[in-house]
Amino acid sequence: MRETHDARAFPARPARSGAAGKRASAGDIWRLLEDVPDPEIPAVSVVDLGIVRGVEQAGDEVVVTVTPTYSGCPATAAIRLDIEKALRARGFDRVRVESRLAPPWTTDWISAEGRAKLRAYGIAPPEPGGCAGTAAAPVACPRCGSLRTERVSQFGSTPCKAQHRCADCLEPFDRFKRI
Repeated sequence: MRETHDARAFPARPARSGAAGKRASAGDIWRLLEDVPDPEIPAVSVVDLGIVRGVEQAGDEVVVTVTPTYSGCPATAAIRLDIEKALRARGFDRVRVESRLAPPWTTDWISAEGRAKLRAYGIAPPEPGGCAGTAAAPVACPRCGSLRTERVSQFGSTPCKAQHRCADCLEPFDRFKRI
């Protein structure tokens, strides 16, 4: 039996039925992955960021498909290892993590919960929709909510973020780039 779950559908996930063990529903595996933090932004999970694109189980092997935020993302190897480690710790001995580069990851795949977690962590999340080349709406400061902000640098603490500063609270902050 082969069970598949695709992230694009975002269906309601079934209630967890205890320990995962060797055989579990795709929903159970998704819930386990919600506890795997992104190595560069540990406040959000790999599921929150939308990089986990699919989960399937064929026999005793679990296959997790991920799309990195960009093809050269340095965190891809760490994400792969963290996913394997988390699932093996729950009794899944055969785990395979595959990369899928097409379609390319987009910030539209970040969940609403992921955007809220980014904001709470002090990172301005990208607004969903649109494309990176269009005129952007003002960026709200994740600390005080002010729209009186400015971009200081196109480059932030990681390649996927830009550095901004708030004119009201004077705090610097990262903004996740819209891709």
